Amino acid sequence: MERSFPRVIQNVVGGLHALGTPPKQEPDPVNQKDHVVRVAIGSDHRGFEAKEILKRYLTQLGYRVYDVGTFSSEQSVDYPDFAVKVAQKVASGECERGIMIDGMGIGSCMVCNKVRGIRAALCYDRDSIINSREHNNANVLTLGARHSPEELCELVKLWLETRFAGGRHWSRVNKIMAVERSNFGS
Repeated sequence: MERSFPRVIQNVVGGLHALGTPPKQEPDPVNQKDHVVRVAIGSDHRGFEAKEILKRYLTQLGYRVYDVGTFSSEQSVDYPDFAVKVAQKVASGECERGIMIDGMGIGSCMVCNKVRGIRAALCYDRDSIINSREHNNANVLTLGARHSPEELCELVKLWLETRFAGGRHWSRVNKIMAVERSNFGS
């Protein structure tokens, strides 16, 4: 009994100490739901099926989805026509974020980045999704239509819920936007 007495005291004192000390708070996780309510979405004919899957999924998650077209995969259409509409919805503030899907996502990314105020990112996996938001504060996501429905939904949900990290990344994002405001190329 005497042997266990010091252990009992240690447990009691340790327990009292733990009660008097607030628990150490862990930092907020990286992937918190951001303040995104309205999402513009568009596609060309090759991305139409993926767009329709994402529209249903995002609506189920509670987002207000603004579909700028195309509205069928039956006829070939030009991705720049829809990419610019997605970008304009975001640039105007009508939507907080935009998603554009074409065959590979490359051309749509180029188009979206021509619209003032847009930081479009072509993403293809979890790492590029997280980096585009945490480091670059991307406001438009472009994707290729070749992802599986499950992968599309996972990537888009992660992109919408990942917050911009701020900090050292602010100066870099500001430099990106300064290039847009400059007269380079004109």
